[in-house]
Order: sequence, then structure tokens, then C-alpha cells
Amino acid sequence: MKKVLFIDRDGTLVIEPPVDYQLDSLEKVEFYPKVFQYLSKIAKELDFELVMVTNQDGLGTDSFPEDTFWPAQNKVIQAFENEEVVFSEVVIDKTFPHENAPTRKPRTGLLTKYMNLKEYDLKNSFVIGDRLTDIELAKNLGSKGIYISNVDGLADGELSVKKI
Repeated sequence: MKKVLFIDRDGTLVIEPPVDYQLDSLEKVEFYPKVFQYLSKIAKELDFELVMVTNQDGLGTDSFPEDTFWPAQNKVIQAFENEEVVFSEVVIDKTFPHENAPTRKPRTGLLTKYMNLKEYDLKNSFVIGDRLTDIELAKNLGSKGIYISNVDGLADGELSVKKI
């Protein structure tokens, strides 16, 4: 059975832009230090399928048009592929939190194939993210969670990691 590493994007792989929280231009793409080193090691040495799971509030609306999103998203994906880190799937929810959509993390609507196919071992899979909704997603999937956060007192770009 396949184990899956469900990875949040903003705040986990890339630094979430503090001004508007939208990664909508190439100038805003900034990766966390050592993210390539560590994720490449995981991809090469451990037996996990990698799946990016991200909420992108209002993607496709006038305030967050898709034509500004995709160049930055494609740059992120290409940068990881250059380091031999390949995501088998990128799952993007475009809804706003107030919509309470079944597809929005921490709900599992976009991940039902992983829950329904017997080839996936969710009990030994992980969700990695920087928000409690990511840890709630792990619980909803029956997986383990790894919570990553920037903590006061750490140098810029340093992360605190806690397995939950």
C-alpha cells in the first residue's frame, strides 16, 4: 500500500506573502531555507507519494485572477522538479472559508480518491502544514500530522516542527 505525504504550499514550502497572503506574482515566490534539501531527501529516500494540497481563497475571482496565479504556481512546481521532487497531484481548493465547501481543508472533498482506494495507507501517511486546519485534515484523513510554524525568537526563515 502507498503512503502519502500531503503537503500544504503557502507557509510550508513557500513563504506566504505577508501583505495580501496571495502568491500571485513571480516576485513574491520565496522558498523556505533548506526546503529543497529536505524534501528532496524525503522524495529520494522514503517511500511516500507526494501530494500538494492548498487552499487558494477566491482563486479565479477579480481580486485573485488565475492568470496571475499560474505563473507563480508553475515556477514553484518547476523548482521542485529541478530538485527531483515530483508531486503526483496538486490539489487546489478555490473557495472562501465562509463558503464551508466540502472541498476546502480541513475537509476532504478533494481527497476522496485517497480515502476510497484500498491502495493508499492513510494510517501511515502524513499531512504537513503550518495551520491547525492542516492538522485537522490529517485527523479527518486518519493520518498523522506535522505542524510547522514560525515561532518568535527564531531567526527569519527558521521553522519549528512538531509531530502531532
